[in-house]
Amino acid sequence: MKLHELYPAYGATSAPKRLGRGIGSGLGKTSGKGHKGAKARSGGGKRPGFEGGQMPLTMRLPKRGFTNKWATVYEAINVSALDCFDDGAVVGPVELIEYGIIKKINDGVKIMGDGEITKKLTVQASKFTATAKEKIEAAGGVCEVI
Repeated sequence: MKLHELYPAYGATSAPKRLGRGIGSGLGKTSGKGHKGAKARSGGGKRPGFEGGQMPLTMRLPKRGFTNKWATVYEAINVSALDCFDDGAVVGPVELIEYGIIKKINDGVKIMGDGEITKKLTVQASKFTATAKEKIEAAGGVCEVI
């Protein structure tokens, strides 16, 4: 099969509506839009969620909660994810990105205590939970707050 031989499956595509091409086409004159009104105008129609002047559902429902835009957002990593590093390695945020464990450093990295660690690592992070610190130090590693 060659590139010029490719075509979509039968029924996958349909010809576009040819609007305003005479009375015999069935889509001439008003081009399927009827007479006058908002939908007949160019750029016409109602915005999404408009309910004909009735108070829209999004405004009728009670609002709850609050999002603090100044909150510190940490990338959380479990101790078990650090086991992929070599014994004696220094593990910081840059190394975590290189290994694909985290995508980006928001306001820092927090090490959580879920799982087990068997290697002696020097872990550099913004925060550590108490159990994570215990497990890293029990394996012979060091926790450094940066």
